[in-house]
Amino acid sequence: TDDSLSPFIRLQEKKKQARLMQKALEVKEEAFRERMKVITCRWRDLHAKEAQLKTYMEKSERILKENDKMRIQALKKASKERERKMKKESELLRAKRELEALRNKHQKLWNKVQKYSIFHKYLEDVVKISQFEEIQEVIWRYKTLVRMHKDLLQSQRGQEEMSEHAKLLLDQYREEKEAESLQYKNELVQLQLRFDQAQSDILPWETCWADIQKTIAKKTLKLGTIKMAILNLFQ
Repeated sequence: TDDSLSPFIRLQEKKKQARLMQKALEVKEEAFRERMKVITCRWRDLHAKEAQLKTYMEKSERILKENDKMRIQALKKASKERERKMKKESELLRAKRELEALRNKHQKLWNKVQKYSIFHKYLEDVVKISQFEEIQEVIWRYKTLVRMHKDLLQSQRGQEEMSEHAKLLLDQYREEKEAESLQYKNELVQLQLRFDQAQSDILPWETCWADIQKTIAKKTLKLGTIKMAILNLFQ
């Protein structure tokens, strides 16, 4: 599972860090040994120089009474040697502290490796009962599944965003069509009102037209009677 594999991955990373730290510690220890050799040689040289300086000072006491300049130079040289000695002691102390800090860090990493070693045993059991041949294949498979899960989540978010966008477009389209439908309904009502008004206006005109047709019929009949009378008179 993800919860069981993640600590193992951290274990692998801690092991890698521990190896790197071990290598760095070995390099530091080698450098420390080399520095100790150099410091030891310098210590021997310093003691030899101190002995020489003591001899020189004893011999120079008689001369310094006659030459203050040489005495001052000797004192300066002794002061520089003391300063160099203090500097080397400080460097040695700092190197010891750095080495101790590396050892403590290495011990902490080793403790973490021991703490997560149970997950290594768990993955070994997984390999035995699965189609995998080694633990690294299980880790690769886990990373692949995690990457696929992230891709699926990203794809799902993209589809949801597209769906939201399509929904907004559909709502906008519906609102536009509803507005058009309402406008058409209003126009239809206005046309119906105009049609009703026209119908009401037609009725008086139809009555008037019927009266006109009756009058024309009477006039035609009367005209025909007159024509017949005139014809009879001519005959």
